[in-house]
Amino acid sequence: MTTTTDPETPGPSATGTIYDIARVAGVSHASVSRYMRGLDMRPSTKEKIEAALTTIRYRPNLSARALISGRSMRIGALTHEVSQVGPNRIIQAATSAARDAGYLLDVVTLDMADPTELQSALRLLTRHDLAGLLAFASTDGVREVFEHTDFGVPVVIAAEEEADGAMLAASGHGVAELVDHLVELGHEEFVHIAGPATWSAARNRLRAVVAALERHGLPPARILHGDWSARSGFEAVAALERLPTAILAANDQMALGALHALDARGAAVPGDVSVTGVDDTPEAAYFTPALTTLRLDFEAQGREALQALLDRIEDPGAADRAGAPRPSLVVRASTGPAR
Repeated sequence: MTTTTDPETPGPSATGTIYDIARVAGVSHASVSRYMRGLDMRPSTKEKIEAALTTIRYRPNLSARALISGRSMRIGALTHEVSQVGPNRIIQAATSAARDAGYLLDVVTLDMADPTELQSALRLLTRHDLAGLLAFASTDGVREVFEHTDFGVPVVIAAEEEADGAMLAASGHGVAELVDHLVELGHEEFVHIAGPATWSAARNRLRAVVAALERHGLPPARILHGDWSARSGFEAVAALERLPTAILAANDQMALGALHALDARGAAVPGDVSVTGVDDTPEAAYFTPALTTLRLDFEAQGREALQALLDRIEDPGAADRAGAPRPSLVVRASTGPAR
């Protein structure tokens, strides 16, 4: 047996539009739009619309929501290196939070090696009608452009604040705890594999290492620079003439490279050298040996950044939200007493 449904009247399980609601309710679509915006109307009209909504599953698309609310439901976002764990997880969390709020997050990824990409990415994003812009400004160049450009829409720059002197950013506090942990194990000779100097997070972690060693009255760390990749961590350690007793890598991937370089040199971890990272990637617990690191809450960073932008979309004068939660120290097998 077959059944047919009147194509002009969506059934109880159908997903309708405001025009379907208007037709079932016997009112104009303008009245339905007024209802959706919460505007005043005759009680009898309101009752008809609400009765129609009980029979039609109304799920407005982005264009309909924009028409009803009078604003775009799209948010533009710029980020670097989604191949890296931190940016990837932050973007995933922001995308999910945007979707939960009824917005679409348009993400453009920038190549760190190509400074001209920023302007073309901005031209691509601003070609669309956006409710706001979110910059995961990992580098100085992105932050500078966003701070000195009027885009005509609310903007939030999500990046670690610069931290000077005793005022450390969240990851800086965590790196200080890593140093404390290693000092408690008797370490006095350190190498720090820093991230790119144009990243505020890398500078904050470097400052934290310097400040923590000064606080303990220990000699400065030897500073090497990587690009966040495991390869750069490997190359940095492979080039060392003399191994320290402890290596602090500014992220887990460079720590992974350091572990492989130490193994290639015949150095035992942690018997000869202790190694730490930052991020607590899902794989860090399965490195050989398992990596002592800092656990950063990337999901919270993504959600908070998106919510900060939504706050400004609703109220351009909204106060800044609290910063990212402080990281937690995760002690595993890659650290041990100094030799």
